[in-house]
Amino acid sequence: QVQLVESGGGLVQPGGSLRLSCAASGFTFKNYPMKWYRQGPGKERELVATITSAGGSSNYADSVKGRFTISRDDAKNTVYLQMDSLKPEDTAVYYCNAKQDILDAWGQGTLVIVSP
Repeated sequence: QVQLVESGGGLVQPGGSLRLSCAASGFTFKNYPMKWYRQGPGKERELVATITSAGGSSNYADSVKGRFTISRDDAKNTVYLQMDSLKPEDTAVYYCNAKQDILDAWGQGTLVIVSP
């Protein structure tokens, strides 16, 4: 039973920080690249960050580069997204994703609101 469960969202002020977590089960987590997506109000879903299966390489959207950090702990089957210097434009539902070969798994999402 493949499952991804996000947590860590909430309401923060501009300039604040949050760390999102995504706990995975039902597949060989260490073999999969992991991604974070987000979808803000009235916007299309966008790719925020990617980390390779080996954890040695990561990519970020230009809008979050320098502020967000993706990481993984294969012993815990968990991928993280550390979000610093948050802006109102970061308000969105954040989803984690595992996609490779026949697997395309999504979590339920966690809501992040950045507002004064």
